[in-house]
Amino acid sequence: MTVDLDVHLKRLHLANARRVWRDLVQRAEKEQWSHGQLLQTLFDEEVAHRRGTRTARAVRAAAFPFLRTVEEFDFTYQSSLRLTTIGSLLAPDFVTEGRSVILEGKPGRGKTHLAIAIAYRAIQNGFDALFTTAAELIDHLSAASREGKLRETLGDYLRPHVLVVDEVGYLAYGDDAANVLYHVVNDRHTRRRAMIFTTNKHPKRWGRALHDEDLAEAIVDRILERGRLLRLDGPSVRTKHLSGYELDDHEQEGSNDSSRFSGKTAAEFPERTRGPT
Repeated sequence: MTVDLDVHLKRLHLANARRVWRDLVQRAEKEQWSHGQLLQTLFDEEVAHRRGTRTARAVRAAAFPFLRTVEEFDFTYQSSLRLTTIGSLLAPDFVTEGRSVILEGKPGRGKTHLAIAIAYRAIQNGFDALFTTAAELIDHLSAASREGKLRETLGDYLRPHVLVVDEVGYLAYGDDAANVLYHVVNDRHTRRRAMIFTTNKHPKRWGRALHDEDLAEAIVDRILERGRLLRLDGPSVRTKHLSGYELDDHEQEGSNDSSRFSGKTAAEFPERTRGPT
């Protein structure tokens, strides 16, 4: 019987069940479980193992520079941003409805941390994600365009359920920056694929960074049609340990636009912090 059970579990690709069933049987006998309890526990273990394996594989494929969670984000340094503010970004609906978010703020405010945390929550909800910087994406697609391979290379950025584009506006880009970024944003917008952007510049200033005011406006328009603009303020988390050191001049450029969602203020859209499981 032992040999037959191992063979069947192997044939059914229940690798974790093969590893744990003997220990579970011993525990069941000791604690006088019913047959139903034993089977339930065995398959619960298998499902949890597969979920963990899938999550680990998706995290590797996402190419995060580091892994951060929402629970690790310190909201006490933010004057307006709270967990309830980003509740809908953590729910499965953020992905299934193809929503987007732009996280804007000065260096060190936790934009990349929060972007990764939102994408990681999407992975935990069963989706996949990809992280890239704006410079890497633009350089990659610009090179592909010169080689006549833009359309096939675009697929790398269209397939993931969630795309994180970090550091928009930080570096100087080539003249075709707006063109290649527009292709990504427009195609993902059409396919209702979720997007997360971080930037140190208000989106109204992206035109100068991307060398094309009109295309930049079209890019932002598509992102925010089903998206939100959130401003991260407060002191830099990198220098908060230095007494008397303050980089924030409390510039409020564009702050009146920092919580807009589809043309309405965030207050009109109650957020939830937990989506369906």
